[in-house]
Amino acid sequence: MTDGQINGPSGELNKPSGEPDGPFGNLDAPSAEPMSGAPESGEPESGAPDEAGLPDDPFADALALVNHVHHVNHMHYVNHARDAVPADGRATGDGGGQPPAGRMAGSARPDGRAASGRTPDGRAASGGAPDGHASPGPGLPRHFAAPQGPTASGPPSAAVPWRTARHIAGQAVPGPPPPVTAALGEALGRTLAAPLTALTDLPSFDTSAMDGWAVAGPGPWRLDQPADAPAAAEPPGILAGHAPTEALPDGHAIPIATGARIPAGATAVLRSERGEVRALSDGGRRLYAPRPAPPGQDIRPRGQECRRGDHLLPAGVLVTPAVLGLAAASGYDELSVHPRPRTEVFVLGDELLDHGLPQEGRIRDALGPMLGPWLRALGVEASAPRRLADDADTLYAALVDSTADVVITTGGTASGPVDHVHPTLRRLGAEVLVDGVAVRPGHPMLLARLAPRRHLVGLPGNPLAAVSGLCTLAEPLLRTLAARSPAAPCRTPLASAVRGHPQDTRLVPVAYREDERHGLVAAPLRFHGPAMLRGIAAADALAVIPPGGAEAGAELEILELPWSAGPSADGC
Repeated sequence: MTDGQINGPSGELNKPSGEPDGPFGNLDAPSAEPMSGAPESGEPESGAPDEAGLPDDPFADALALVNHVHHVNHMHYVNHARDAVPADGRATGDGGGQPPAGRMAGSARPDGRAASGRTPDGRAASGGAPDGHASPGPGLPRHFAAPQGPTASGPPSAAVPWRTARHIAGQAVPGPPPPVTAALGEALGRTLAAPLTALTDLPSFDTSAMDGWAVAGPGPWRLDQPADAPAAAEPPGILAGHAPTEALPDGHAIPIATGARIPAGATAVLRSERGEVRALSDGGRRLYAPRPAPPGQDIRPRGQECRRGDHLLPAGVLVTPAVLGLAAASGYDELSVHPRPRTEVFVLGDELLDHGLPQEGRIRDALGPMLGPWLRALGVEASAPRRLADDADTLYAALVDSTADVVITTGGTASGPVDHVHPTLRRLGAEVLVDGVAVRPGHPMLLARLAPRRHLVGLPGNPLAAVSGLCTLAEPLLRTLAARSPAAPCRTPLASAVRGHPQDTRLVPVAYREDERHGLVAAPLRFHGPAMLRGIAAADALAVIPPGGAEAGAELEILELPWSAGPSADGC
């Protein structure tokens, strides 16, 4: 990284004057949001501002009225919620989401319990979920949140805490589908459904570890090839793939190639650079060595790596190129693996173009080209994205016809006039498991069960918000379906302080760099607004910023991107 990409002492991103833009863009561009200062704006999909509080904006009010969003009333609630945040900037309770309508964040209930659903001593309040989940209300499953939108009655459902949402997504299915048998060439990227057990000894016979001579006994050793043999003649000796037919007498030597089978009687291999061949008066040749060749030198004995029946790898291991090589060496032609989850991506929006420059109020579709490769990097079978018009019947028909394990939609998850995801889910009788997550960006994401073992992940339409939804809901669900183990927790110090949302988790693009004090650190990148991709395109990972923010040097959880070559490289 170049100078100017990290927050300076003032909390702003600094760039030395006169320097050209670095790989992460012009850090002084007015469109870039500072890492410190006012918390990031809310999700434009909903037309509502961030709960961190923004000044009243007549244009925003007018836009909200057009989109049938009660902007002014929401701002009144937001201002009270902001005033309830303690002076240290951290939210009260577990930071899991908005309080119910009519009650301010952090305010006390008439019965003395905290509005977060916990008693003042931190225990779960009676009548609320013991683990901090928002109670969905009587008559509904525990994680079935009442649908939001202009036609929904009552207040919007509380957003699910970010970690809770990831847990719900990972537990949405009981496990992967039954295993299948796949040829080695088709098993890459899948997960072993059965342990890999050696079908043979490795190596299966004694082999030469070097080019040189197989020798029998102490030297010198006699070579029977005539000294005047033409150099272009086929080299005598034992080549890989050719089994020797005769035993090697004591005091004799024979040329041998790396990987060739050791002949009976041989006691060692003398490397070619360590031997000297001298001609004899009888026309023969003799091999001399400056040092004795101890028994077993440069011989790979049979079974050195494993014996037949040895346990090589457990079930659940990801099939990598190296695993394929080991399986082939062990005698396998096919493997028992879990099938790849099948996904289908529906990109919603009349305003999207699939080629050319933005024009006449329409913009390029950034999610269609991004989501397919991202899903495949997670080991998922992803078909080409389908672009659907903003039409409820079109979306309904597409969902009815889909046979994918997981359908991923982009946009339409809020409550605008053309946001059809919630009404369509109600029409399908789907069970909503997560309806809104206390995370920025990506607040209006959702997870629904369309049928047993079939799910829909609704991503917000803004690109970085969609990435947040992909890492929060889609990745844990797909990981369970693919029988992949969760990535080992990765924590890395922050290179600079990051302002947090008062109540919600934030996911901020970061890049790795070396620091004299902390070693490897995660440097927050600019251009991290919900509609921006410039930061994530230069990032190695997403840093999980807790409510209230984090100081420089604080070790935070890191969600690495699937293609990252960072500390764990397991991806989000």
